[in-house]
Amino acid sequence: LKVINCCVWDPSGEIFELKAELNSDKKEKKKEAVKKVIASMTVGKDVSALFPDVVNCMQTDNLELKKLVYLYLMNYAKSQPDMAIMAVNTFVKDCEDPNPLIRALAVRTMGCIRVDKITEYLCEPLRKCLKDEDPYVRKTAAVCVAKLHDINAQLVEDQGFLDTLKDLISDSNPMVVANAVAALSEIAESHPNSNLLDLNPQTINKLLTALNECTEWGQIFILDCLANYMPRDDRESQSICERVTPRLSHANSAVVLSAVKVLMKFMEMLPKDLDYYGTLLKKLAPPLVTLLSAEPELQYVALRNINLIVQKRPEILKHEMKVFFVKYNDPIYVKLEKLDIMIRLASQANIAQVLAELKEYATEVDVDFVRKAVRAIGRCAIKVEQSAERCVSTLLDLIQTKVNYVVQEAIVVIKDIFRKYPNKYESVIATLCENLDSLDEPEARAAMIWIVGEYAERIDNADELLESFLEGFHDESTQVQLQLLTAIVKLFLKKPTETQELVQQVLSLATQDSDNPDLRDRGYIYWRLLSTDPVAAKEVVLAEKPLISEETDLIEPTLLEELICHIGTLASVYHKPPSAFVEGSRGVQHKRLPARMGAGLGAAPAAMPASLGGAPAVGGGLGDLFDLGGGVGMPTGSYVAPKTAWLLAMKAKGLEISGTFARRGGIIQMDLSLTNKAMSVMTDFAIQFNRNSFGLAPAGPMQVLTPLSPNQTIDVSLPLSMSGPVMKMEPLNNLQVAVKNNIDVFYFSCQYPLSLLFVEDGKMDRQVFLATWKDIPNDNEAQFQIKDIHLNSDVASNKLQGSNIFTIAKRTVEGQDMLYQSVKLTNGIWVLAEMRIQTGNPNYTKTNGFRDCMQKQMYDSTSVVRFSSK
Repeated sequence: LKVINCCVWDPSGEIFELKAELNSDKKEKKKEAVKKVIASMTVGKDVSALFPDVVNCMQTDNLELKKLVYLYLMNYAKSQPDMAIMAVNTFVKDCEDPNPLIRALAVRTMGCIRVDKITEYLCEPLRKCLKDEDPYVRKTAAVCVAKLHDINAQLVEDQGFLDTLKDLISDSNPMVVANAVAALSEIAESHPNSNLLDLNPQTINKLLTALNECTEWGQIFILDCLANYMPRDDRESQSICERVTPRLSHANSAVVLSAVKVLMKFMEMLPKDLDYYGTLLKKLAPPLVTLLSAEPELQYVALRNINLIVQKRPEILKHEMKVFFVKYNDPIYVKLEKLDIMIRLASQANIAQVLAELKEYATEVDVDFVRKAVRAIGRCAIKVEQSAERCVSTLLDLIQTKVNYVVQEAIVVIKDIFRKYPNKYESVIATLCENLDSLDEPEARAAMIWIVGEYAERIDNADELLESFLEGFHDESTQVQLQLLTAIVKLFLKKPTETQELVQQVLSLATQDSDNPDLRDRGYIYWRLLSTDPVAAKEVVLAEKPLISEETDLIEPTLLEELICHIGTLASVYHKPPSAFVEGSRGVQHKRLPARMGAGLGAAPAAMPASLGGAPAVGGGLGDLFDLGGGVGMPTGSYVAPKTAWLLAMKAKGLEISGTFARRGGIIQMDLSLTNKAMSVMTDFAIQFNRNSFGLAPAGPMQVLTPLSPNQTIDVSLPLSMSGPVMKMEPLNNLQVAVKNNIDVFYFSCQYPLSLLFVEDGKMDRQVFLATWKDIPNDNEAQFQIKDIHLNSDVASNKLQGSNIFTIAKRTVEGQDMLYQSVKLTNGIWVLAEMRIQTGNPNYTKTNGFRDCMQKQMYDSTSVVRFSSK
């Protein structure tokens, strides 16, 4: 029998002893007992049974004992809410204690007790502390308001604590100001639409004054608040930047990064030709460089932030390349981050220095770092064209080392160089082929196969090389199999007579012996292309490929702007918006940099930007009214053209807009599809039209009720009115539109079909029609041809009536049906038309005339027009 000695805590015995000590008359013994209770609580023992005894110890003048009791109270108040009420009287009493430390301790503990039952009892003590004569108590009370708001927001609002908190921003003590700002910011984050921090120039001036005198954490709170302010103009931006710049020399790196965030944001408002702009760029570099002399963990945080800054404004650190050179004792995570920034800063001026450094790194012992260094050489070649030849030469030198993983990485990046500079460095292919047998990584094998397939006509034994890969086809990774299939098809199209058997073999392996659907589908596509139309196959497979971009790993611009607004936070380290990793994202606001041209969607500009480029006419052809355009056409309703792209994502920071126009039940509507192709959520949509020929304007706000998430599309139908300002456009139906969201204001132009303006009461009396038709001068006639309309006159008449084009009379002359029609526009202008339809002839002849029966000619060019078609 083996006896195991073990220590078992006997709760009943120890608690009994502690209870006796807590009720002792000796102060020292009581204090020691409370310390023991706290020690037991800290290691996870349940000492909640001692709650009433510990609470009784609150009645003491000993500050140390009071702190211990309050600590116990914070921990167990939630599990013992009924007992916690016992402490309320003591809180109230302590909030009026002569010692400010005790008053502050009481109000701090009150904020930490998250029990609904007792919060209402704490309002009065908190109100007194917010107006306490001692600044230490006031600053503590300010934070307590934020904590109480988190427990019961309605109570805080009803008690007027938020207004008191706003008043504290004007406090004479800078730390009180800082804590008030921190509390209001936290409350505002959980209630984005509350507008608690109503920042104005006077408030900003108070914050900047307090900035110089408060502690480092107070400075961070104030700087973060300043970053949310939108200056009125560039002069105010410059003034704020001048007062924030001294924070760049602070010893605390968090203060430095917060200051950088403010300056990066407000720089957007400064004209680039301003002398101060250049001065500010120079001032930003030294503090960022200084951050790199800290311990590795801080260096990494600094580097992740610098990575964002360099993508936005590389000119800040363009002369500081050397500080990013890797040291032998840097941890791997610091090395890799430095390497990334080196590539971003690489330019024609420093490329020789960078390449020499990278070549040195490629001989290191750390495999991951060496791989990244070799890839970096390839990225330099792609980014700086003048260095490409030197980079290729460096890569060839590395291949000669015969170090397996170096060779494989070099082949992968050389493939990218071939894509960037076709027909320029193919002389190195022979050297690459010599290392074919040493390739064992899928990415390297796939890259080599791509090179052989792409330049098969220059490699004498290309078929033998590809056949050697084919021997173990089923053992290869999917990446290699797909590349091999494409490479052999390329080879066959270039050398059909010599490789017919090889292509049949690979197509058979891909389609009949493979379980991979991607491989099988690609195999069948190639097989059908080759068997049905070899010429088309050649055009598809051997088509000219687009050049790869200089920087494929840059952060998407919209996301980059948001991350710049979060410099110094976890978002800037993860390179993800807070909404991607904050659970619930309840209080996450999507921030953006101010637009240099000014934010907001005010009055539409007199002239839209010249770079708009008009969209193609929507349903502009008369044939579309007969439902020949592929849109939504119905015999009983007006024609609706299919949606076309009006605003491309690449021109609108990820927002893509397509749309069309429709007339439904006498109401003109703009049907929009909004697609978010960015990586951040889009909100706060608004729309506005510029002045146009017929006074089209939104009849109400654009209703986008939910945030537009990445890769999401929302359809919106916007009712339009004819009450907008009028200005003749060229062409007449051109419409210039401004759309605003939380990211920016975007402009585009589109053309609406004139049939949109045809009203429902446009059927003219026969006698009035005849008299009006005769009055239109022959000089004002124009003829149009409507082709390929395979409809008889009755069907055509019915379809046109759906678009409010009414047939007044019909007669047949020499085998031709003559339709006489009338249309009335929204501005009172009448359109009279004659349409000739000959049985068996798909081409219609149409003669139209515009007539303003109200004798109000809006435009000279449109008062009377006739158009006809044959």
